[in-house]
Amino acid sequence: MTRFLIFMLLTANSVAAAEWPTKSGDVPLTSQELDALEGRTLTFYDDGQSKYSAGGAYSYTYSSGDSAFGTYSIAEDGSVCIAFRNGASRCDLYVHSGERLILIDEKGDRYPVRPE
Repeated sequence: MTRFLIFMLLTANSVAAAEWPTKSGDVPLTSQELDALEGRTLTFYDDGQSKYSAGGAYSYTYSSGDSAFGTYSIAEDGSVCIAFRNGASRCDLYVHSGERLILIDEKGDRYPVRPE
Protein backbone atom coordinates (compact mmCIF):
# COMPACT_ATOMS: atom_id res chain seq x y z
CA MET A 1 0.00 0.00 0.00
CA THR A 2 1.42 3.38 -0.90
CA ARG A 3 2.08 6.06 1.70
CA PHE A 4 -0.44 8.34 0.02
CA LEU A 5 -3.20 5.72 0.27
CA ILE A 6 -2.35 5.03 3.92
CA PHE A 7 -2.46 8.78 4.62
CA MET A 8 -5.85 9.08 2.88
CA LEU A 9 -7.29 6.17 4.87
CA LEU A 10 -6.04 7.58 8.17
CA THR A 11 -7.31 11.04 7.30
CA ALA A 12 -10.74 9.70 6.28
CA ASN A 13 -11.06 7.82 9.58
CA SER A 14 -10.05 10.90 11.57
CA VAL A 15 -12.56 13.08 9.76
CA ALA A 16 -15.33 10.53 10.20
CA ALA A 17 -14.65 10.31 13.92
CA ALA A 18 -14.63 14.10 14.31
CA GLU A 19 -17.93 14.56 12.47
CA TRP A 20 -20.19 12.74 14.94
CA PRO A 21 -22.62 15.38 16.24
CA THR A 22 -22.14 14.76 19.94
CA LYS A 23 -23.29 17.13 22.66
CA SER A 24 -21.43 18.37 25.70
CA GLY A 25 -21.36 15.55 28.23
CA ASP A 26 -21.70 12.74 25.66
CA VAL A 27 -19.21 9.96 26.36
CA PRO A 28 -18.74 7.33 23.62
CA LEU A 29 -18.77 3.70 24.73
CA THR A 30 -15.42 2.18 25.61
CA SER A 31 -14.05 -0.73 23.60
CA GLN A 32 -15.07 -3.06 26.45
CA GLU A 33 -18.63 -1.71 26.36
CA LEU A 34 -18.74 -2.09 22.58
CA ASP A 35 -17.52 -5.69 22.88
CA ALA A 36 -20.27 -6.29 25.46
CA LEU A 37 -22.95 -5.46 22.87
CA GLU A 38 -22.59 -9.04 21.61
CA GLY A 39 -25.53 -11.05 22.86
CA ARG A 40 -27.54 -7.98 23.90
CA THR A 41 -30.85 -6.64 22.70
CA LEU A 42 -31.35 -2.90 23.08
CA THR A 43 -34.93 -1.60 23.17
CA PHE A 44 -35.76 1.93 22.11
CA TYR A 45 -38.71 4.04 23.24
CA ASP A 46 -40.60 3.36 19.99
CA ASP A 47 -40.43 -0.36 20.94
CA GLY A 48 -37.90 -1.11 18.20
CA GLN A 49 -35.16 -3.56 19.17
CA SER A 50 -31.58 -3.86 17.99
CA LYS A 51 -30.17 -7.35 18.58
CA TYR A 52 -26.41 -7.87 18.44
CA SER A 53 -25.78 -11.61 18.19
CA ALA A 54 -22.64 -13.71 18.50
CA GLY A 55 -20.52 -13.79 15.38
CA GLY A 56 -21.61 -10.33 14.19
CA ALA A 57 -25.22 -11.14 13.26
CA TYR A 58 -27.63 -8.21 13.65
CA SER A 59 -31.37 -7.74 13.52
CA TYR A 60 -33.67 -4.80 14.04
CA THR A 61 -37.26 -5.58 14.93
CA TYR A 62 -39.78 -2.81 14.44
CA SER A 63 -42.71 -2.34 16.83
CA SER A 64 -44.90 -3.83 14.07
CA GLY A 65 -42.97 -7.11 14.36
CA ASP A 66 -41.23 -6.76 10.97
CA SER A 67 -37.48 -7.32 11.05
CA ALA A 68 -34.41 -6.31 9.07
CA PHE A 69 -31.33 -8.54 9.16
CA GLY A 70 -27.64 -8.04 8.56
CA THR A 71 -24.24 -8.05 10.20
CA TYR A 72 -22.51 -5.55 12.45
CA SER A 73 -18.94 -4.53 13.08
CA ILE A 74 -17.19 -2.01 15.29
CA ALA A 75 -15.34 0.71 13.36
CA GLU A 76 -12.06 2.26 14.49
CA ASP A 77 -13.87 5.42 15.64
CA GLY A 78 -16.08 3.36 17.98
CA SER A 79 -19.17 3.50 15.80
CA VAL A 80 -21.28 0.41 15.19
CA CYS A 81 -21.70 -0.24 11.48
CA ILE A 82 -24.52 -2.36 10.08
CA ALA A 83 -24.55 -4.02 6.65
CA PHE A 84 -28.12 -5.08 5.91
CA ARG A 85 -29.00 -8.03 3.68
CA ASN A 86 -30.88 -5.69 1.33
CA GLY A 87 -27.63 -3.83 0.53
CA ALA A 88 -28.25 -0.80 2.76
CA SER A 89 -25.69 0.12 5.39
CA ARG A 90 -25.22 2.66 8.15
CA CYS A 91 -23.06 3.49 11.15
CA ASP A 92 -24.27 4.67 14.55
CA LEU A 93 -22.45 5.97 17.59
CA TYR A 94 -23.55 4.94 21.09
CA VAL A 95 -22.84 7.42 23.87
CA HIS A 96 -23.58 7.78 27.54
CA SER A 97 -25.40 11.04 28.15
CA GLY A 98 -25.79 11.35 31.90
CA GLU A 99 -27.56 8.17 32.97
CA ARG A 100 -28.89 7.43 29.48
CA LEU A 101 -27.53 5.35 26.63
CA ILE A 102 -28.12 7.18 23.35
CA LEU A 103 -27.73 6.03 19.75
CA ILE A 104 -26.65 8.84 17.42
CA ASP A 105 -27.15 8.14 13.73
CA GLU A 106 -25.14 9.60 10.85
CA LYS A 107 -27.70 12.41 10.41
CA GLY A 108 -27.29 13.43 14.04
CA ASP A 109 -30.66 12.11 15.20
CA ARG A 110 -30.58 10.85 18.79
CA TYR A 111 -32.43 7.75 19.98
CA PRO A 112 -32.40 6.96 23.70
CA VAL A 113 -32.26 3.32 24.74
CA ARG A 114 -34.66 2.11 27.40
CA PRO A 115 -32.95 1.07 30.62
CA GLU A 116 -32.81 -2.70 31.05
